[in-house]
Amino acid sequence: MTLKVGLIQTRTPATHAAALEHVAPLVREAIAGGAQFVLTPECTNVLQKDRAKLLPTLVALEDDVVVNGLREIAAQTGTWIDIGSALVLREDGKAANRQAVIDPTGAIVATYDKLHMFDVDLPTGETARESATYTPGEKAQVVDTPLAKFGLTICYDMRFPALHRALALAGATVITAPAAFTRPTGEAHWDVLLRARAIETGSFVIAAAQGGFHEDGRGTWGRSIAIGPWGEVIGKLDHDEPGVLLADLDLPAADKARAAIPVLKNARPFVGP
Repeated sequence: MTLKVGLIQTRTPATHAAALEHVAPLVREAIAGGAQFVLTPECTNVLQKDRAKLLPTLVALEDDVVVNGLREIAAQTGTWIDIGSALVLREDGKAANRQAVIDPTGAIVATYDKLHMFDVDLPTGETARESATYTPGEKAQVVDTPLAKFGLTICYDMRFPALHRALALAGATVITAPAAFTRPTGEAHWDVLLRARAIETGSFVIAAAQGGFHEDGRGTWGRSIAIGPWGEVIGKLDHDEPGVLLADLDLPAADKARAAIPVLKNARPFVGP
């Protein structure tokens, strides 16, 4: 079975209305190209690094204008759409970086709150404290659809192999990796991290990215990519510009890779040093 996925690369604006105007045509382009499952990047609904400006604009997932706009497109076209993440208010009033999977009726059938917060001090002098704005999730998520079983991750999660192994052991054969990667870390680590996560789990990894220089002043790496379970690059956008990557995933290849090198079965418990 072959699954055609559409990876959306965006340069999300600093307001929700502009973000919907930006992403909706790209999603429709992917669907027109035959995509059965469309993945958008992290921060699809708004990109604003100033907390004082961002937080007052956030609403609950079901009230977000971008989320509802993409739900309408899913229902109109009968397509699965995965919002890689939307920045939203949690039920307790705190902020979350939340992925939302939408089925062909427009219903939200699964959500995942980013587990790992990007709290770093880069050699370039760039710093980030994602935990100052967002509350991390506590649970990994696999979504069983008629297309495939998808394991959900967001951006910085890709640096944590244990999460990906848990998703694969739970049956996921396609792992989503929507991102808004920084430029210095993207140039150094983007491809190698994603390929490693695919190889060590025998999974497809699909990564839809933000790219370029944004209204809020940040720069993101782009280079949206689809990787096969043997670590091969199936398709890639070699730039930062907004666009669509269509990729065909030969789903039985995951079982073949896992049978050839059965790391999921061969791992043994051990006593640490």
